Amino acid sequence: MSVNFFWKAFELYPFLNALFIGLSLASIWFIAAIGLAIIYGTMGVVNMAHGEFIMVGAYTTYVLQSLLGINFFICLPLVFIIVGLFGWGVERTIIRSLYKRPLDTLLATWGISLVLVQAVRLIFGTSPLYVSVPNWLNFQIDFSFLHLSGLRLLIIIIAMGLFFATWFLINRTSWGMRIRAVMQDKEMASCFGINTDHVYGLTFAYGAGLAGAAGGLFGALKTLFPDMGSGYIVEAFLVVVVGGIGLLGTVFSATALGELNSVFSYFTNDTFARFVLFTLVVVFLRFRPQGILTDGLKRR
Repeated sequence: MSVNFFWKAFELYPFLNALFIGLSLASIWFIAAIGLAIIYGTMGVVNMAHGEFIMVGAYTTYVLQSLLGINFFICLPLVFIIVGLFGWGVERTIIRSLYKRPLDTLLATWGISLVLVQAVRLIFGTSPLYVSVPNWLNFQIDFSFLHLSGLRLLIIIIAMGLFFATWFLINRTSWGMRIRAVMQDKEMASCFGINTDHVYGLTFAYGAGLAGAAGGLFGALKTLFPDMGSGYIVEAFLVVVVGGIGLLGTVFSATALGELNSVFSYFTNDTFARFVLFTLVVVFLRFRPQGILTDGLKRR
């Protein structure tokens, strides 16, 4: 294989369009990672089942559409609530007793992910399923060098909305004040009358709900398979670790990683782009293991 065949020649407009597509990819990674960042930043729990929460959200959206005929946009908040309640139940029954045993928490959430995959496989089978979107979203933006589908544009808008909504909850509400207090010092927060167990339960439920809503969006973007969550969990962890666990850091890292992946995909191919991206992440963490931003939404 020649170098010219492997390395695509630079052209301005296709390159700018690749950058624009990178924003779409960054939005997908951000939505997949934000719930994970909140759960780990607040509770110190590495949720290995986060990808499966995304998968459960996608299949829940499919069930709401196929059995109840609910509109796609109404499905998203419903899925947020349903998966959030499921996550709250998981935290209350399993995670709650393992906070001081991080390795056991890691193994427990990994076990939950296996159970969820097998349960969905037994209920729905292995055939691909699809989440339908309104017909008016089936359009393509073609403006000069920009080419983007309506669904990806919707994902970008929703990602921005989730960021501002989460930032408001964390920084402008009493619940967010309690979360920040627990992150800073759990014992001191308890001394001031904050119910840390209640905060942990609601935080895990919120993170799981975000994963469920992400699954509803991703189910409309790609086909549904029982193991589809594994396709998002790696990127979600990368975004959280590189971003430094904070909310702003998650935004910056998702944008940077999405753009880098898009740029290298433009010049080479998707497989080589992921290889380069993962290599750069390893090198970055070697010199800055705390991530891009170390303050903000981070457990101390």
